[in-house]
Amino acid sequence: MIMALSREQVEKIAKLAMIELTDDEISKLGNQIGGIIEWSEMLKEVNTDGVEPTYQVTGIDSVMREDKVERYGNPDELLKNSPLEVKAYQILVKKILNK
Repeated sequence: MIMALSREQVEKIAKLAMIELTDDEISKLGNQIGGIIEWSEMLKEVNTDGVEPTYQVTGIDSVMREDKVERYGNPDELLKNSPLEVKAYQILVKKILNK
């Protein structure tokens, strides 16, 4: 049996994610998120005794490099590539956050 999240829980998650949901989406997501949580709880039942944690799989020891400033091209020429308005060496984009 799938544990469904309450309407209030889904609304809180949506508020934290800064997304707006319809009533239908809230109902649907309550069941879907509940199913995901139940599935992830099943992972606790897996016996991992003797299994070493895997933090990364590439074998790279360090990705750190010297932090140095390098110029790439002429800023004026690069900014000409933008179809958007440029002001004070910045490309002006549409506002996406309300708060």
